[in-house]
Amino acid sequence: MVLTPGPNMMYLVSRSISQGRRAGMISLGGVAAGFLVYLTLASAGLSVVFATVPALYLTVKLAGAAYLAYLAWQAVRPGGTSVFTHQDLPADSTRRLLTMGLMTNLLNPKAAIMYASLIPQFIDPHAGHLMTQGFLLGGVQIAISMLVNTGIVLAAGSIAVFLAKRPTWLRIQRYVTGTLLGLIAVRLATDQARPLPVQ
Repeated sequence: MVLTPGPNMMYLVSRSISQGRRAGMISLGGVAAGFLVYLTLASAGLSVVFATVPALYLTVKLAGAAYLAYLAWQAVRPGGTSVFTHQDLPADSTRRLLTMGLMTNLLNPKAAIMYASLIPQFIDPHAGHLMTQGFLLGGVQIAISMLVNTGIVLAAGSIAVFLAKRPTWLRIQRYVTGTLLGLIAVRLATDQARPLPVQ
């Protein structure tokens, strides 16, 4: 899921290409802070709300599936563009880069859905304290996301140049991304699991 382009990846890649790797890494710090906010909210009580109001959980889950399906369509539709397409953007200060990274993640439906509806499905009530499990699972996700996105930030310029010279690879990247997003959307929409209240 980390490898599927969404608002976070688009923001990180655009900053890395237009303003350099340092700007990309600063922006990634803001994205990480956004993940921590979502993780804390989900572990501290969002699951309780969803367990108490199943219709709300179902609504959020279906909205997330619809958003992922929309991203899939944007990737494969005729005339669609790749996340690695070069864009000229003005340079921003360190503070603005951090803030924009944070806000991009906080307003990212994919991140919200993952913490609100995907992670709770992996919590096992027989495996110990539920909040601890939530933080552990979220921590693993954040670590994976930071590793993958660090690689993307460091390689964004090279990837953009490589794909710009190879239109066929650019199309393949778009179709693979679209297919993965579509499959995740279907899986999320059809999964029958429900969140468990935090103990």
